[in-house]
Amino acid sequence: MLPAEILRKVRRIEIRTNRLVNESLGGEYHSVFKGRGMEFSEVREYQVGDDIRSIDWNVTSRMGHPYVKVHVEERELTVILLVDFSASGEFGTRGRFKREIEAELCALLAFSAIKNNDRVGLIAFTDRIETFVPPRKGKDHVLRVIREVLYFRPRGRRTDLGQALRYMARTIRKRSVVFVVSDFLADGYAQPLRVAARKHDLIAITVTDPREQELPPVGLLSLEDAETGDRVLVDASDRKTRERYRAWALGRRQERENLFRSVGIDSLELHTDRPYDRALVTFFHRRARRIRR
Repeated sequence: MLPAEILRKVRRIEIRTNRLVNESLGGEYHSVFKGRGMEFSEVREYQVGDDIRSIDWNVTSRMGHPYVKVHVEERELTVILLVDFSASGEFGTRGRFKREIEAELCALLAFSAIKNNDRVGLIAFTDRIETFVPPRKGKDHVLRVIREVLYFRPRGRRTDLGQALRYMARTIRKRSVVFVVSDFLADGYAQPLRVAARKHDLIAITVTDPREQELPPVGLLSLEDAETGDRVLVDASDRKTRERYRAWALGRRQERENLFRSVGIDSLELHTDRPYDRALVTFFHRRARRIRR
């Protein structure tokens, strides 16, 4: 039995994300993430203009006049949330931790999926595979996924995104929509990302904090790597120090975006100090326009 405070928090996220799904994302999700093909729906009498290749000859011979097979888009998808649970997700300086943004984002995507009768699964990782929730349908299943993202306590602290991508590629055989949710503070994942992108529809969602981009001019700062525990003392009052840090962060961000473009996957960056829902709606609109061209 879950403690009452956990149930209340899950319920708050459910209410908030359901509202966003109904008001902002419901229609966009369907147009952005297409099904995998066409499936048989019914047979009906032949009409002028129908493709003669769609004639169902068995029914036609029984009925004495032409009937055609009708196919509709196969809508059912599998959505996989590949979520980074490393210690750097517990960072946040503007009232919200990166992990909180990730949890609400996963809830929003999961509720969008079940609204369209799709399956949702979760792979949580650090420097190891922490947990795997196989893709299924239904509200109860989605609530389980949300509870995992909110309250799962990982064993590892570091990040091995390459291992997570390889595990996902081995485990998820059917082509799926895969949201990779991470701060991407990792190395060595370029090749596994390319391999996974050939089979699945990958969307990379980077969650970041302003202080990971720029230091405030506040004097001496003790900076700690949340994943390794390494510490360094920097003089943030020094302009050149702040500029070097900014240039390093910008270079890291540019390298990441260049990789996403070279692999051919869509990407989105979310920030702890800005509303994530607007950015996500804009992303959906942009992707939908590109698909319709």
